[in-house]
Amino acid sequence: MAHARPANSPPVRRIGDIAAESVLIAAGGRAILLQLANPGVGRGVAEHSDFASRPLDRLIRTLSYVYTVVYGSPDQIAEAVRFVSRAHAPVRSTARGAAAGYSAFDPRLQLWVAATLYDSAIDLHERVYGPLDDASAEQVYQDYAVLGTALQVPHDLWPANRAAFREYWALEVESLRTDATTRRVAHALLHPTAAPFWLKAGMPVARIVTAALLPPPLREQFDLPWSPARRRVFTALLAVTRVVYPRLPRALRHLPRDRALRDAADRASRR
Repeated sequence: MAHARPANSPPVRRIGDIAAESVLIAAGGRAILLQLANPGVGRGVAEHSDFASRPLDRLIRTLSYVYTVVYGSPDQIAEAVRFVSRAHAPVRSTARGAAAGYSAFDPRLQLWVAATLYDSAIDLHERVYGPLDDASAEQVYQDYAVLGTALQVPHDLWPANRAAFREYWALEVESLRTDATTRRVAHALLHPTAAPFWLKAGMPVARIVTAALLPPPLREQFDLPWSPARRRVFTALLAVTRVVYPRLPRALRHLPRDRALRDAADRASRR
């Protein structure tokens, strides 16, 4: 039986209260590397994507999808889903055998991708803002299912609650593996050559943040440098972010979300 919340409790938070925060983009490298380390996702990227030569495109497309599914109009959401489905259509293996075959339409692979987006966003949000209260944490978790169920993930495949998700997450993380190809793609993501100067200038920080946020065993599998000095840099960066970022104007904090939605509206108007 559900317990009533005290009258003076803050409102229960939803995915829409969190997903627009631009600071969460800093967890994008973590999410992508977690996805790459899943054998099915990693093979799909390696064999059917130009991700290695254009590594930031996946992050941009993912952000656009998340913002549109969470905040867009029904027409914008439908268009975003069609776009992702078209991109997924050729991403499949014709090899025989469960170990060899894969498809981007596989609900379990899509579940893993959605799970990395949820876990990475919540991990960084709570590092910056502090833990959510239990009711908000559970509601936000349930809301994040839409990132998978908007595609081919059946709702009952999303773990039933946060406790079930933690069990699922632990098992999946234990099964993650890298190889020469996924390590090469990860290196291309974190050392982009075809990128504007301002982005290249920020990548040393991005590499430290990504390494810090990854589970240590996976950080080692990707051969990401780590040391006490790097840990101190990350701790200092996080301390400054906790003080400065929440005090920024909302329009600045939500700028990537607002731009993505304007782009979605522009595309819809040209159809």
